[in-house]
Amino acid sequence: MAHAFKRSPLAPTHTPDLPAIAGVEIISGSMGLYGQRDDFFIAHFPAGASAAGVFTTSATASADVLWCRKSLSESQGVAHALVVNAGNSNAFTGRAGEAKNAATVAAASRLAGCQPSQVFLAATGVIGVPMRAEQLAEGVEARWPDLGKGAIADAARAFMTTDTFMKTACTTASMTVGQVQIAGIAKGSGMIAPNMATMLSYVFTDANIAPSVLQALVADYADQTFNCITVDGDTSTSDSLMVFATGAVGGPQITSLDDPDLAGFAAALKSVLKDLALQIVRDGEGATKLIEITVTGAKSDKAAKTIAASIANSPLVKTALAASDANWGRIVMAVGKAGEAIDPDSLSIRFGDVEVARKGMRAPDYSEEAASAECARQEISILVDVGVGEGKATVWTCDLTHAYVDINGAYRT
Repeated sequence: MAHAFKRSPLAPTHTPDLPAIAGVEIISGSMGLYGQRDDFFIAHFPAGASAAGVFTTSATASADVLWCRKSLSESQGVAHALVVNAGNSNAFTGRAGEAKNAATVAAASRLAGCQPSQVFLAATGVIGVPMRAEQLAEGVEARWPDLGKGAIADAARAFMTTDTFMKTACTTASMTVGQVQIAGIAKGSGMIAPNMATMLSYVFTDANIAPSVLQALVADYADQTFNCITVDGDTSTSDSLMVFATGAVGGPQITSLDDPDLAGFAAALKSVLKDLALQIVRDGEGATKLIEITVTGAKSDKAAKTIAASIANSPLVKTALAASDANWGRIVMAVGKAGEAIDPDSLSIRFGDVEVARKGMRAPDYSEEAASAECARQEISILVDVGVGEGKATVWTCDLTHAYVDINGAYRT
């Protein structure tokens, strides 16, 4: 199932050089699911490394997601290894999927010298096709001796599917012990409407942070970043976001969210997660435009997010924008179907700096030419005020083109 996809026109012009993270050993390898390219990676962590994660809300979650939820609880947020494969999602595979996981975990935990619950798994690819139980375990056995010879960027390439570019982000944060490093990778292009789509993201840091604190940060920031993006409205069976902190920077472990030393790290982590989330939207299958939708004046932030998502997931809105058609009536439609309280007589809409609707009617000075020019931009900003409260939220999406149909129509061929 080897495909080559044309690089997205929205791809970043610069790919950062990811730093090595102290305590993280990486190697990638191939099981042959994507021809000769690597299709899995292993990450190994030192004793005492912290783990935190959020996962898909899908009722048909993959065997790997079910394993990670259970392991995160049983291990109390302690991690020794992560094994991720592309080409097969191990979702809807029944006992065969469980057997694949059992074999993989047995191999990795034996090699790492850790409890099975300290091994985390993820998979992305075709749904409903069982893998041979030992297939990934054999890859782990073969590549384990070379741990540390790979880089985080190798992992970013290994778990790509319909992605057209590698998604990476990194930054540093100042803490009492000095500078800490944060490096993250993500994959995702279609089946993206995370509700923690197909979306996997892993972030590594040498900071010394307790699992409970890390989990609180990840849950909060996932809701503000990855859970605010959508490509096609489909929530994957495999969504996973995990953050691993090795503690290699040293110093006392941060055990409280109120620790003043946490602020800089928290802001840096959020910036990496947002960067990765927006890269996924920029790589939306067939996308030619990045669209930012901000809703204000809602009853609550949650209501604003629901309305923004209704606009972002509307095929009629997305196809109009693909054609640079300023059909703002479709936004009115999407606001109305969201199921949240609004005041139709107060509804106002802007495309960038161009006012298109004011107080429930077309703006008096509305210009079709100016509105269309805004919709022809590669990055489009839509602002909607629904006039009933103080709630505010921003959601990011992309346009919907015929290329989306072409990519997904040929996905299994």
